[in-house]
Amino acid sequence: MKRLLLLLAAGLLVFSGCEDRSELTAPPAVNTGTANFTRYAAIGNSLTAGYQSGALYESAQKYGWAAQLAGQVGTSFAQPTYSDPGSGGRLEIRSLSPFTLVTNAATGTPTNTTYGAPYNNLGVPGALLYDVMNATTASNSASGLAGSPNPFFDLVLRNSALNLGSQFRQAKALSPTFLTLWIGNNDVLGYATSGGTAPAAPTPLATFTALYTQLADSIASLGAGVVVANIPNVTDIPFFTTVGGQFVLNGVTKVWAVTSTGDTAYVSLLPTANGAPNFITLRANTTPPTGFSKATPFPNSAVLDSGEVVVAQTAVAQFNGVIQNLATTKNFGFVDMNTAFKSYVYFPGVSNGQVVDGIRFTNVFVTGGLFSLDGVHPSNQGAAIIANEFIKVINTKFGAAIPRINVATVPGGLGFGKKIEYNALGLPVIPAGTLDNLYF
Repeated sequence: MKRLLLLLAAGLLVFSGCEDRSELTAPPAVNTGTANFTRYAAIGNSLTAGYQSGALYESAQKYGWAAQLAGQVGTSFAQPTYSDPGSGGRLEIRSLSPFTLVTNAATGTPTNTTYGAPYNNLGVPGALLYDVMNATTASNSASGLAGSPNPFFDLVLRNSALNLGSQFRQAKALSPTFLTLWIGNNDVLGYATSGGTAPAAPTPLATFTALYTQLADSIASLGAGVVVANIPNVTDIPFFTTVGGQFVLNGVTKVWAVTSTGDTAYVSLLPTANGAPNFITLRANTTPPTGFSKATPFPNSAVLDSGEVVVAQTAVAQFNGVIQNLATTKNFGFVDMNTAFKSYVYFPGVSNGQVVDGIRFTNVFVTGGLFSLDGVHPSNQGAAIIANEFIKVINTKFGAAIPRINVATVPGGLGFGKKIEYNALGLPVIPAGTLDNLYF
């Protein structure tokens, strides 16, 4: 009898296990309003690609802001994934005391190369505004025409196989029902991160206006729902604020540096007569004491002097005016990423970032949580915050009710088991050349 009861019980378990319970387990449908995410295409640069800590790698790509947005609305989102440790040059922590960064010389391999259509994620690290309509290969990208072919164009566009053209042409081939565009950052960021020594100054305003107008007209012709974002203030990122900020906290308000004129000068780290400070970037080698004497100044390539700061900030303001005006004219949704990022700026006694889902985020290098190890690109959680900015605009513009991402549930990627300690200057140890090969 006991054996019979056991058999009956087992039968009931099997039966219940086979029962169709889909009506109980299916996730609730997301209310996207008039936004149709059936075929979602994302056009952009490294920020859209999911590039993080100096490389493109799959464990970060799946937490890129566009990928998180796609996941939140439940749509498929193919990406040009790269197995860990990624595309080369990935930054890693060698030590927490003192905090030391190194590059991983190993590379992974592309893992989704046989995907039979354009990727939904058409973010290309290093892409300029010009490239979106014109670049089809590494060699004819803007950087390729300047003598430095960008391999990410071949990784993402795969024109040797698809022969479908530029980022825009591939997005068009998807017949997208929804499209996001975040581009223009690199039209000023390369100039700024090089300390104003890049081969070109920021893209001229007339050129930027013509290119963005052409792109906006082309995107509007697709008939998709569209949301665009503007450009954050480039000098608010840890790449610029870390070194000088720590010097000021230590009571050092002037350092020796080579300026854009080629002169070695004793420059201020506080606002100067034009309202802008001189920024020492993370490219500065802080291992030997530098900047404390005229004999050992910070090199020009590691200094964005106050005049160059004005050039960069003026370009950002002008480009953002173009983006917002065209978004209004074309009836696109508009994400003011510039204002959003400003709310995370940390300044002792003045601003302390934002608390999101119980976690405080600031633009402080590493410990602020918003940025990855390269001081330019967002962390996993930073990308979730960006995705939420897009969701907020989509909900308003399209009458949607897409739930925001709970940032606390996203792996931070930069959790530490013990307290970080910096070198004697209160700075991270970043060997010379570590950040010289970033794509933006």
